[in-house]
Amino acid sequence: MPSSLHYKGAHELAAMVRNKEISAVELLETFLARVESHNPKLNAIIWMDRDGAMERAVAADAALAKGEVWGPLHGVPLSLKESYQVAGSPTTWGVPDLKDNVTDTSAIGAQRLIDAGAIFFAKTNVPIHLADWQSFNEVYGTTNNPWDFALSPGGSSGGSAAALAAGLTGIDSGSDIGASIRNPAHYCGVFGHKPTFGAIPSRGQSMPGVYAASDISVIGPMARSAVDLEIALDAMAGPDLFDDAGWRLELPDAPQKALKDFRVAVKLTDPNCEVDQDYADQLQGLVEKLAAAGATVNDNTHPDVDTGRLYEIYLMLLRSATSSRLTDEQVEHWKEVATNAGADDASYLARMARANTMSHREWLQLNNERHALRFKFEAFFKDWDILLCPAAASAAFPHDQTGERHDRTISVNGQDVPTTDQMFWAGFSGVVFLPSTVGPAGLQPNGLPVGYQAIAGHLRDKTSIRFAQCVEREIGGFVAPPGFD
Repeated sequence: MPSSLHYKGAHELAAMVRNKEISAVELLETFLARVESHNPKLNAIIWMDRDGAMERAVAADAALAKGEVWGPLHGVPLSLKESYQVAGSPTTWGVPDLKDNVTDTSAIGAQRLIDAGAIFFAKTNVPIHLADWQSFNEVYGTTNNPWDFALSPGGSSGGSAAALAAGLTGIDSGSDIGASIRNPAHYCGVFGHKPTFGAIPSRGQSMPGVYAASDISVIGPMARSAVDLEIALDAMAGPDLFDDAGWRLELPDAPQKALKDFRVAVKLTDPNCEVDQDYADQLQGLVEKLAAAGATVNDNTHPDVDTGRLYEIYLMLLRSATSSRLTDEQVEHWKEVATNAGADDASYLARMARANTMSHREWLQLNNERHALRFKFEAFFKDWDILLCPAAASAAFPHDQTGERHDRTISVNGQDVPTTDQMFWAGFSGVVFLPSTVGPAGLQPNGLPVGYQAIAGHLRDKTSIRFAQCVEREIGGFVAPPGFD
C-alpha cells in the first residue's frame, strides 16, 4: 500500500490517532483538503458536512485526551453511499423528486460505524435507484473513474470506490444487490465486501416509506485495505430491532493464517458470461501466485449447479425485488412487453418483464429453487474455503448514458456484448446469499486495475476477508491511481 497519509488503511489511520501521531482534527483537515483539490474532476463526493464533522473531530481529540477511545475507527474520516440515511443529510438515491429528502434518522449500518468512532463527513454518488454499473443522475451529475476520467467507476457504489481510490476518504460503505459493492471495487482497484444476506441490517439504507428489507440486497464495507473490511464488518454486523431481544450473531473466525492454509477452487469462465482475455489472464496470474504461495488450488471443481438456471433464477428474483418501485402504469407496460416477448424469449428484457409482473406463486416456486441451490453450495464449501471467480466481464468501461441500461453494450474480446450479461458474476453468489470479497488482482497491460471475487460459505464472511488479507500481505493489494499525490 502507498505510504502517503491519505492512502493508508483506516486501521493505520486509527492507530495514528490513538498514538497521537496525528489528531482527528488534522486528519479530517487532510481529507477535506483532498476533496477540495481532487473532487472537482471526479465528482465522487456530492455532499459534505464540514462543520458537523469538525465538531465531532474536536470531540474525538478531547475524548482521547481523557483516555477515552470510542472504538476501532476512532478519528477516521468516513464517507457513505448517498443511499444511506444519515440524520441531517439528503438521501435521494439519485431521484430528482427526492432532492430535498433530508432525514432526521440514520441507517443502522451508518450509525454503527459512527459509534465505532468514525467521523462522518461526506456522501458519495450513485446512479438513479442504484440501478446501474455507472454512477450518474440528474441530481448530482456523473462520477468519473480515478484511473481514467472517460471510464465508469462502477455502480451503484461508484462514488464510494472512486473516493477511496483517489484518497478522498478514510473508509466507506456501500450496498449490493447486483454487484454494487463488488464491481466498483473491481473497477477502481479497492476492496469491498458483500456480506452474507442478513448479517448486517439494511434498515435505513432506503427510500422514504420503505421498512422491509429487500430480497438479495445487502450493505457492506469498502476500503483500501482488507484489514479494514473485518473491522467495519465487526462494527456493522449483528441483529436489528426486534431480533436483538433474543438473537446473537457470532460470525465464525477464519482459522487460516496464510495463503498456504486455503483450499481454493477456481472458476474463471462460464457460458453465461464471456470474460475479457486480458482480465482472465490477470486472474490466472493471481491463481499461479496462489499456488506458488502454497495454497491448494483446483480449477476443475465447481458447485454442482446448472449455472444457466441459477442465472435465470437470479435475474427473476432480482427484478422481482426491485419491481416494488414501479408505478401502476409501468407494471402495465411490462405486462405488454412480457406478452409480446413470448414464453421462450430468454433475453434480459423478457426476463425482466416477466419478473416485474410475476405472481406470488411463481415467486415462491423460484424461491424454493433458490434454496435448493443453497444446499448445493453448502455441500461444496465443506471441501473448499474459497471459490475464486471474476467480479465482472472486463475492466472499467467508457461512460455511456444513452437509452436504457439493458440496451447498452460493452466491448469484451473485441465484440460488443450487452452490459447486462456480466450480471451473471453478481448473481453467482448473490442469489444464494453467500459472502463475497473483492480485492485488487493487479493492473492489466492497459494500466487499468481489476479485481478477484472470493466467495465463501454461508456466514463465512471472515474466511473470504481473511483470504483477501492474505493476498494483500503475500501478493499485493491497493495501488494508487496516478495523478492524485
